[in-house]
Amino acid sequence: MVSALPAGNPANDLVSIINKNRTDQKLQQLHDSPGLGCMALQYVETCKGNCTKNNTVNCKPSEDDFTEVFAPNCGVELPTFGTITGHIVGCQGKYIEPSLAFSNVIAKDKKSLSVVRNKSHTEVGVGMVGVHKGKGPFFWCVLFSNGLTNSSFVLENRGLGIKQKQGCFSGSNNTCSQGNEISTCSLHLFYLVSFSLVFNLFLQH
Repeated sequence: MVSALPAGNPANDLVSIINKNRTDQKLQQLHDSPGLGCMALQYVETCKGNCTKNNTVNCKPSEDDFTEVFAPNCGVELPTFGTITGHIVGCQGKYIEPSLAFSNVIAKDKKSLSVVRNKSHTEVGVGMVGVHKGKGPFFWCVLFSNGLTNSSFVLENRGLGIKQKQGCFSGSNNTCSQGNEISTCSLHLFYLVSFSLVFNLFLQH
């Protein structure tokens, strides 16, 4: 177990683990939907700060939040908004590898495992975020749909307009660490500009 967020995209890794678990049971592999993934990230962004002691999330966004908040924020084309056939949400005090997140968060009991293995699913999306810029607790959300591949939960302009500040979602090439890297670069630039101003003032005197 590690507490620091690694490079890469753990949300994509978790989708692969979910699909392996399904194919091991001779079930259909699910399409990795960026639209569902982005909305899963929106879901956990809404629920940050609601992680209980037993690693459950005490937060239930309304159905209207999906169509009126999550979908617009992600740029999901509303005519392509399909049916969400299941969802799993959980949290951990520290970051854990996707394989452990699957066994300890996503499929920790028979009820959640039955959701993962539901035969009606055709698509999946995963979102993950840490509360304090890469620090815990970490929230994971998996959304499932029975939509048609590439024609449901379609992102406008292929998702290029999404401004991802924290966390990551599946189906995206962005890494979970990019938001922190941007923040760090901005901070370094701020220090550099401040130093230059102070140095110039010193020369003038």
